[in-house]
Amino acid sequence: MAEASSPTSARYTAAEKHTPMMQQYLGIKAQHPDLLLFYRMGDFYELFHEDAERAAKLLNITLTQRGTSNGQPIKMAGVPYHAAEQYLARLVKLGESVAICEQIG
Repeated sequence: MAEASSPTSARYTAAEKHTPMMQQYLGIKAQHPDLLLFYRMGDFYELFHEDAERAAKLLNITLTQRGTSNGQPIKMAGVPYHAAEQYLARLVKLGESVAICEQIG
C-alpha cells in the first residue's frame, strides 16, 4: 500500500513550482530534514517554513512571511550574518542540530 505524502514532503518535491533559490533551499532541506537549516542570503542567515517557526520560538526572534512559493506563504525568520555565531551557540546549547548553507549561484 502506498504511503500518503505529507504536506512537508510535497513541499520538498514540488520543485518546479518554486523560485530557483527556494528550489535550492528545499533540496538541501529534503536531504537534512531533522536539522535547522540556516541559509545565507546576503547579510543574513534565513530559515524558512517549519524551521523558521521553531527558530523564532527558541531564539525569541521575529517570525514573518516573505512572498509565496508553490502558492503558499513562506514563513521566514533570520539573524544577521555577523551575529549568527551567538544564535547558533544558543541553539546547540538547547540540543538542536543545525546546518549552515551558503547560497550557490
